[in-house]
Amino acid sequence: MITNAFQIIRRPIITEKGLAVKETQHTVVFEVSVAATKTQIKEAVQKIFKVKVDAVRTANFHGKFRRRGLRGGYRADWKKAYVRLAPGEKMIEYAENL
Repeated sequence: MITNAFQIIRRPIITEKGLAVKETQHTVVFEVSVAATKTQIKEAVQKIFKVKVDAVRTANFHGKFRRRGLRGGYRADWKKAYVRLAPGEKMIEYAENL
């Protein structure tokens, strides 16, 4: 079980789709630990950014097969979390500056 909030939230995902979701649905997107649950993600975001979270949606991505010359291997599996902030909450700072 992961207890540290900084082990749960790995990094923000800043893409066109992520910015569109931020504008239309008041939602931010993070790459999170594969073992993290929705409740742990919610508590980690509230603790790190000092905001109230309304809902969390997650998506699991399986590592793709990639080749380098004759050798082949798989990328690591990873998890994405869509975190919707409660109504009236200020947007998280990293997303405002873009």
